Amino acid sequence: MKFQGSDQYVATPDLMLAVNASIALKRPLLIKGEPGTGKTMLAEEVAQALGLPLIQWHIKSTTKAQQGLYEYDAVSRLRDSQLGDERVKDINNYIVKGVLWQAFDADQPVCLLIDEIDKADIEFPNDLLRELDRMEFYCYETHQMVRTKHRPVVFITSNNEKELPDAFLRRCFFHYIKFPEPETMERIVAVHFPDLKKDLLAAAMKTFFNIRSLPGLKKKPSTSELLDWLKLLMAEDIPASALQSEDQAISVPPMVGALLKNEQDLTLFEKLVFMNNRGR
Repeated sequence: MKFQGSDQYVATPDLMLAVNASIALKRPLLIKGEPGTGKTMLAEEVAQALGLPLIQWHIKSTTKAQQGLYEYDAVSRLRDSQLGDERVKDINNYIVKGVLWQAFDADQPVCLLIDEIDKADIEFPNDLLRELDRMEFYCYETHQMVRTKHRPVVFITSNNEKELPDAFLRRCFFHYIKFPEPETMERIVAVHFPDLKKDLLAAAMKTFFNIRSLPGLKKKPSTSELLDWLKLLMAEDIPASALQSEDQAISVPPMVGALLKNEQDLTLFEKLVFMNNRGR
């Protein structure tokens, strides 16, 4: 198996190298980067390019590692026993398989995405060390050792909200998705909007990177927000001239709410625009 990019995902050479290295080493690929840089989409595109099913586990602050293995539904078993249901004689009827069990038990190799692992408790990565390293775990209720039939291709994403334990990092191949350069960004935009007018693209890209370069922004606009903004510009048929005045004065672009997502950043941007234009 070797990932060579896809028509729907612009992967840089170093990103493709990281994917293939993790497959060769049989280690999870830990992907970090700004929100909106395509970390989750990478797993989806690799699965599609390699022709593998994708099993996704989206982590929340309340997620526990045990849920990825299995859960024993004791409440349902107690209720069924009170009703005289014959199913209570087989405990397997009350074992709910988690995403790791599903991936281990699959009849063909799969891609497994553990999305935003840093949202969970700090002990969450440590609780999965053995399972991700040895690709096996023990089910105490059924006295069964669950081992992987085909080692899955594992993707783990993180937004860097929490530091991950060293022992966990040691078991992963790491890659940081850098924010795209303007040339790479144009290729990404071309995939999504092949009919975008060149003058609008040029004006939008200039405005977008100017906003990202502003000092003091709490949240810089990401790739996904640029794509949303361009979609709105095209839907409303906004001309390139609306993004940049003839005298090249900086102005607040139309539908800037697609790029700046909090009042602090919007206020800061409006102040900088006012100060710049007053000094002209």
